[in-house]
Amino acid sequence: MRILFFNYESPSLDGGAGDTSYYLLKEYAKNPNIVVDFITSSVDEKQHILKLGENITIYRLPIGKNPDDIHHQSKSALIEYVKEAYKFSKQLARENQYDLSHSFGTVPCGIVSLRLKKKCKIPYAISLCESDFTDPGKQFNFLHKFTMPSGKEILENAYFVVANSLWLREITLKSDSQKEVGVIYDGINIAEFHSDPSKRNNDQFTIICVSRIAPEKGIRILIQAFKIISGRYDYVRLFIVGDGEERSSLEHLAQGLELEKEVVFTGVVPYEKVLEYYQKSDLFVSPYLEKGISKVVLEAMACSLPVIAADSQSARDIFEDNLNILFAKKNDASDLAEKIEKLLLDRKLLENIAKNSRLRAEHFDWNEIAKEYINLYEKTKSLGRIRQGE
Repeated sequence: MRILFFNYESPSLDGGAGDTSYYLLKEYAKNPNIVVDFITSSVDEKQHILKLGENITIYRLPIGKNPDDIHHQSKSALIEYVKEAYKFSKQLARENQYDLSHSFGTVPCGIVSLRLKKKCKIPYAISLCESDFTDPGKQFNFLHKFTMPSGKEILENAYFVVANSLWLREITLKSDSQKEVGVIYDGINIAEFHSDPSKRNNDQFTIICVSRIAPEKGIRILIQAFKIISGRYDYVRLFIVGDGEERSSLEHLAQGLELEKEVVFTGVVPYEKVLEYYQKSDLFVSPYLEKGISKVVLEAMACSLPVIAADSQSARDIFEDNLNILFAKKNDASDLAEKIEKLLLDRKLLENIAKNSRLRAEHFDWNEIAKEYINLYEKTKSLGRIRQGE
């Protein structure tokens, strides 16, 4: 099977679609039955061709990125990607027989897949990104003014559409598109994230939260809950790993609650160092989990950490309360403190949730996620042949 794969993010802009593409390509490189030509953007003014194993070719096309700010994508760069990726992939399609294309996001990559379907009869699948939707009724942005096809047209012409969460699927279904939407979650590297009890401090109970520090993340509620717990148990500590616009305000809150020694703000931690924080901790708390799944929650679970998270229906569709997670009421410091105390006092429950959290995380190993995408490709290939009368 030969696939054209489009994702303009390179490197990833926010740890999202760019990272997903990278890990999927690593898994595809292990499969000799798949050949992938991956078309992404260059970080300079030159075109680069890289190989990943024998069957994956990565083409980095220059689209006018600012080399001093490679994580930012300007509007002009997005438009340039559409032009360059379409021109380049159309040439590849003259040289190779592709079974399908796979685009991450309707904009800009889905535009390229739609054009290739019309011009070269190549069926395509779309993986939706959060950036495709600003709200349930307004899903597609300025680029369509320049590139002609509507977001609805891109979705309706796709053979399959998948979201990476039930939350995103629901948002899509609230739009004016009638397209059926499946769900394939993002994964994690199970081999990379694992527990190491020897790194824990047995004289204290360490709670960790890894997050961007922003008002919507609920970290203020976590600090308020921790104040209740720390007044009862003097051996608890809270580490908040990350940075953001609310950090200064929350540091003042911790000071006002006389928690300067108990609450530690680490600031930005390099990705390769985050594992050590997980391994040193006894409990992971995510005060915000509205979208159902979080990479950091899965990383914590892979490290056999019990997790307490804000309750939501989308989260309950993935995790089971009191089995592989403990749910707390959203925006309720007292309830969150109660759930933390429950695990402090019930060591057996804490250990059972820790064990089951690792088992749940294993379902999201990139190897398993890649299998789901390969199955999607097989369906797209077969449906394409049926529709073309083969």
